[in-house]
Amino acid sequence: MLRQYELVDRVLSYDPEADEALLNRAYVFSVNAHGTQKRASGDPYFSHPIEVAGILTDLHLDDETIATAILHDTIEDTVATPEEILRLFGPNVARMVDGVTKLSKIEAQSENERAAENLRKFLLAMSDDIRVLLVKLADRLHNMRTLHFIQNPDKRRRIARETMDIYAPLAERIGMYEFMKEMQSLAFRELEPEAYESITKRLDSFRVEGEDRIAKIGSGLKLLLGRNGIDADVTGREKHPYSIWKKMSERHVSLESLSDIMAFRAIVGSEEECYRALGVIHRRWPMVPGRFKDYISTPKRNGYRSLHTSIIHAADTRIEIQIRTREMHAQAEFGLAAHWAYKQDVVRPDTQVSWIKDLIEILEHAESPEELLEHARMAMYQDRIFAFTPKGELIQLPKGSTPIDFAYAVHSNLGDQAVGAKVNGRVVPLRTELAQGDQVSILRSKAQQPQENWLNFAITGKARAAIRRHIRHKEREETVKLGRKLYDEIVQRLPTPAGAEGLNGAIKRLKLQDEAALMDAIARRKLTDKQVMEAVMPGSTDGIEDSMPVQVEAIDIKGLTPGVAFTLAEDCRPVPGDRIVGVRRPGEPIEVHAIDCASLADSDEADWVDLTWGDKAEGGTARIAVTLKNEPGALGAIATIIGQHKANILGLKLDSRDTTFHTNTIDLEVRNAAHLMKLLAALRAADAVNAAERV
Repeated sequence: MLRQYELVDRVLSYDPEADEALLNRAYVFSVNAHGTQKRASGDPYFSHPIEVAGILTDLHLDDETIATAILHDTIEDTVATPEEILRLFGPNVARMVDGVTKLSKIEAQSENERAAENLRKFLLAMSDDIRVLLVKLADRLHNMRTLHFIQNPDKRRRIARETMDIYAPLAERIGMYEFMKEMQSLAFRELEPEAYESITKRLDSFRVEGEDRIAKIGSGLKLLLGRNGIDADVTGREKHPYSIWKKMSERHVSLESLSDIMAFRAIVGSEEECYRALGVIHRRWPMVPGRFKDYISTPKRNGYRSLHTSIIHAADTRIEIQIRTREMHAQAEFGLAAHWAYKQDVVRPDTQVSWIKDLIEILEHAESPEELLEHARMAMYQDRIFAFTPKGELIQLPKGSTPIDFAYAVHSNLGDQAVGAKVNGRVVPLRTELAQGDQVSILRSKAQQPQENWLNFAITGKARAAIRRHIRHKEREETVKLGRKLYDEIVQRLPTPAGAEGLNGAIKRLKLQDEAALMDAIARRKLTDKQVMEAVMPGSTDGIEDSMPVQVEAIDIKGLTPGVAFTLAEDCRPVPGDRIVGVRRPGEPIEVHAIDCASLADSDEADWVDLTWGDKAEGGTARIAVTLKNEPGALGAIATIIGQHKANILGLKLDSRDTTFHTNTIDLEVRNAAHLMKLLAALRAADAVNAAERV
């Protein structure tokens, strides 16, 4: 652990004008506040914030950020208060400590909800000051370095998974690649211990020869560039285990088959020399097609600039080479942190860099933890492509993006009104995948609205969030409209007419926000008819039974407004896979029938609703009639067949019996219509079965 004077000396070495008193006060306050607290390793707890501060001194961060790192656990884990931090260390440090403070344990129903709530609070905090993110990443990095001291394996895996899913991508997105690599390696060791051990052992066996090869190839590169008048610092390294494992998984090859596990970096004096060095290397060795990336002319979203290429150095050796200037290298090493390093003349960036802005926008509209995590991971993980507007503006998108993603990236209104696109002058559908360098023009119409099927090909979080938001608003309008129709039918049963006064009284008595909320509750069957009548006109329902139970769950059927009450018709018992139709009668839930149900002939006066099963629809109850030979073991034989086909018998009734055959009606729990058909075919093939039909 760093001693007090060592930490202060580190900061003063790169920032002679740092507030030494601030750092000393923070160090002493943290040590006293944490007192005798211990970490899982047995070390004093205050060693952790001091080590986090030490990590940040390597990035040459300002004195306020270092003080924040020293204090970041005091509010959560000690009796210290936010008011004390504000009084002793000023508003900037107090605000950042509040943002970085370990998030309270959240009682949630699932890991997704807990992780999403952590991410939600974290994004809001770092959007105010990006230094919050830098401290949090250093905090997580030190926690990962000491992860092996935690005894509970489930807790270790949870922390490792959260690191891999959220914190490592966050580090990558702000250009802090060394943080990202170390986090990934430490998380990989915990999540895939066998794969990690296997790869590291095989790397060890290659290392003796590999070190010689890395040194020889690096010397050869430096010599080649020098002979061509380019002074370059050349370094080589072996790729880290997680990177190798990821390539093995993506390419479905063994470690021995990977030819590019070595990477080299050439640092030159100017941007012009970067391109000259690239030409020299490509003239000497053949380039691997498709592996050249020019991040100088088109930087990554996090500001990263460099030339990347892969060459065939020898018959069995491919190597990756990065070429950059010293300024580019500083950006690559420190990323966004470079802008907050102590420099008198630095121009610091907008704290809400563009991808954080996108996440904050999604954060405001996400309906569920799963949706927030999905969009956050999309925004942080995916590789980028570059496309251009007709005016030449550069738009960065994830690989696999379509014109609809492009439209929403330009402006939300443009996305909402998109009807088509021109890519490189050719009209294409909105589902067309964009390629690197495409010029995209969006065709729009004011009459257009976002379509639900856009979710099948929109991949950016911003586009998907906007589409879902519109769909939710549209569903809400439809639900309120249906609720209004049901309300009008309900109040007609009251002894006297109920006007606006009765409606307003019902809203107050039911403690609802407004009229729309009441109609929504009625349509979704959160309220029974009796509850509505009683709220509109107290005392009007004495002696009246509830006409409809409250609907608890929605059905996964396309064509129904989510949450609207339904029943599956008892006479035809539809299951997923059957063609279905909905029948709506006044004051009753929608009744779902198979399309060939005989009772549909008697429903001429009802409203019919076109329905189809949703993608997640699975499971239903079907009724079959089975005619068996009247012999010992016949019933047991069909029960065995039903069990072998993973169906479940819910009810069995003997309908008729004579000396030769007997017929049974059986209610079965099946996955879908195809599952039922396979089961019926298997029953008909049995010796004991004379006939098997669906009722």
